[in-house]
Amino acid sequence: MRASRISDRLLIGGLVLALVLGLAGLASATGWREIGAQLARLSVAQLALLLLLSLVNYGLRGLRWHVLARRLGLPTALRQNLRHYLGGFAMAVTPGRLGELVRMRWLRRETGWAVERTAPLALMDRAGDLAVMALLLGAATLLAGQGQAGLGAALPVTLAGLLLAVLLTRPTVLARILTQTYRLTGWKPALFARARRASRSLTRFSHPATLVGVLGLGLLGWLAEGYAFHLLLSWMGADIGLWTAIGIFTFATLAGGLTGAPGGLGGAEAAMVALLSLNGVGLDISVPATAVIRLTTLWFALALGLAVFPLAEARAAASPHP
Repeated sequence: MRASRISDRLLIGGLVLALVLGLAGLASATGWREIGAQLARLSVAQLALLLLLSLVNYGLRGLRWHVLARRLGLPTALRQNLRHYLGGFAMAVTPGRLGELVRMRWLRRETGWAVERTAPLALMDRAGDLAVMALLLGAATLLAGQGQAGLGAALPVTLAGLLLAVLLTRPTVLARILTQTYRLTGWKPALFARARRASRSLTRFSHPATLVGVLGLGLLGWLAEGYAFHLLLSWMGADIGLWTAIGIFTFATLAGGLTGAPGGLGGAEAAMVALLSLNGVGLDISVPATAVIRLTTLWFALALGLAVFPLAEARAAASPHP
């Protein structure tokens, strides 16, 4: 028991250190001076609406997490799953997407399920976001009309994103990928065996109603944040159209994720400013607009996570499973 507590404290210490490093990177990549100037122009009601739309996104995606958890067979309630999902956002800017690790750790402490049994839940959640954002990007490209400058590569990205999401969630395909990887590397056979066992659990998510629910909740959630970006640009005097704004927001978010940087730092901001410039938005608006939308999405998610994290950690620590 003593060794378990020491290991637990070392893990929490490592997570806190990763969080601090992530916050430092996020602070250096955010234009606080530009944020302050533009926030001064926004009314309290406008800022509240942006935050509300982000909260809609996180709430719907948290509900999706609950649906997936129940489909997997986890004995967890809605409030419990929302606590895990939102609390994981505290690690949104840490290297390696540690939020998923923290969520699975809480599930292990509260349910006794090993990480290999809950890993498919995190994989389906990530794949759901990838599929939804690919669909949104494709829809925005088709519906934006002549205002889609810079989004010419969106359809190939859409197809690639959908294909990757399908491949990663097909049990037989994923098992073959793991098997071939092991044959090539010969690295840690026990780990690959556990991963193959975990991949079999993906069959639980192949139910049509589950897939429709996962895609529907994710689609509504990300649409809410894309709409928030459209509103923000309109308030700043740069109304480039609803679907063009959604396309830019989605493309930039995907671009940030592909860089592998915590929270998409740097890549998302650069892509957003570049695409806005291609659509005729000057730097005097594109830079602060990018900073503000990141404040009301990424920074807001981080704030929610930090608020929920202590509660989630306390509940997990008080659970009967070591």
